[in-house]
Amino acid sequence: MLRIDPVTQSVIAHTPAPRKRMFEDLQTAASAMREQDSRRDSIFQQSLDAQKNQADIFDKKFAEALRKAKETPDTGKPLREFDLD
Repeated sequence: MLRIDPVTQSVIAHTPAPRKRMFEDLQTAASAMREQDSRRDSIFQQSLDAQKNQADIFDKKFAEALRKAKETPDTGKPLREFDLD
C-alpha cells in the first residue's frame, strides 16, 4: 500500500505486501534442502570434470595454432594505411 501526498504527488509512506511462506512444514523444507545439496554437488562434479579436460583442450588448440603458423608463410611487417600513400 502506498500513501501519496496529493499536493506534491510524492510517496509519503508504503507498506510492503505480506510475505508468503515458502514451505508449509519442516519436512518439505528439509527435502528441498537435500535436493539443492544434490544439485550443487552435481554442478561441482561437472565443473571438476571440465577442469580435468581443459589442459588437453588447450594442448590441442595450441598444436593446431602452431601447425597453422608453420603452414602460412611469414610476410614480414603488415602494411599500414600511410605506407600505401
